[in-house]
Amino acid sequence: MWRHLNRLLFWRLFLVSFCFSEFPSPCLDSKTNVVMKGQNVSMFCSHKNKSLQITYSLFRHKTHLGTQNGKGEPAIFNLSITETHESGPYKCKAQVCSCSKYSRDFNFTIVDPVTAPVLNITVIQTETDRHITLHCLSVNGSLPINYTFFEKHIAISPAISKYDRESAEFKLTRKNPGEEEEYRCEAKNRLPDYAAYSQTVTMPSTDGGSCPFCLKLLLPGLLLLLLVIILILAFWILPKYKARKAMRNNVPRDCGDTAVEVGIYANIHEKQAKEGSVPEVGSRPCVSTAQDEAEHSQELQYATPVFWEVAPRQQEACDSYKPGYVYSELNF
Repeated sequence: MWRHLNRLLFWRLFLVSFCFSEFPSPCLDSKTNVVMKGQNVSMFCSHKNKSLQITYSLFRHKTHLGTQNGKGEPAIFNLSITETHESGPYKCKAQVCSCSKYSRDFNFTIVDPVTAPVLNITVIQTETDRHITLHCLSVNGSLPINYTFFEKHIAISPAISKYDRESAEFKLTRKNPGEEEEYRCEAKNRLPDYAAYSQTVTMPSTDGGSCPFCLKLLLPGLLLLLLVIILILAFWILPKYKARKAMRNNVPRDCGDTAVEVGIYANIHEKQAKEGSVPEVGSRPCVSTAQDEAEHSQELQYATPVFWEVAPRQQEACDSYKPGYVYSELNF
C-alpha cells in the first residue's frame, strides 16, 4: 500500500518537475499577422521538445477550433478570416499525458487593401529643361500608405509614407528628351505581397528646341480670335438680314396675293373717262391700304387698262409719217 502511494507521489513529482523544466510552453505563429477580410491563413503550433508525441489544440477566445497530434513537427491549422471578431486572440495548447501548457495570445490585424492610385503630372517647360511634378493618391486603403514613383520599370523615388489621405509628391528635372517618357506610381500599405499601380502616363518627346506645349499656349488666343470673327460676321450679316426681311415685307400685294409695300403714298384716284365708251372688258379695280410714318391709313386704287384701235389723227400726219401705223388710246 505504501509502495503504491510512494510510486504515485514519485510520478506526480516527476511530472510536475518535467512540466516546469522539460516541457515549456508551445509557440503559436503565422507567416503574417496583417490580413484582409476573406483571406486564408495558416497558423503553426510548435514545441521545443521534438521527441515527445504531443497533442496540439487551437482556441479562439474560449472556442475550440481543432486538435492535431505531432512529434517533432509543428501542427498546422488553416483558417479563413472573414469577420472582424475572427482577428483573435488565438491560443495553442500542447499536452503530454496530464501535463499541458498554453502559448501566448496571437492576434491578426485586419487591413483594407489599397485601390489603384491616380497619377497626375504637372510640367513646366523651358527651352532646355522639363520641370516635372508627380502626384500620386490612392483614395481607399488602410493608412499609412507608401508611394513609390517609377519611370518605365525603374524606381526613381524612395518610398514616401503618408499617414493622412493626401497625395504623395515627387519633383524631378529632365533635359528635353528625344523620346517619350513613361511614368507610373505604386501604392502599398502594411498588407504584405499586395500593391496597386496607377495607369501609365506618357509624356511626348521634344526635338531640340521645339516646344511641345506651345499649342496649349496658343489655344486660348485661337479661341479668342475665332470668337471675334464670329462677332464680326454676326454684326455684318444681321443688318443685311434685317434689310432683306424689311424689303420682303414692303413688297405690295397684287390684289391681295403679294405683300403690300409700307411707306408714304399719295391718295390716288384715277377715274375712267367716259365710262360708257369704255367697254367693260375684264376691268378689275384693286384696292389696297398702306400706312405712312404718321400711321394714317391711305388707300391705293388700281385699274386695268383697256386698249382699242382708233383711226389716226390729222395732226399726227407729217412728212415723216409712214402709212400703216395703228394707234390706240389708253383710258383709265
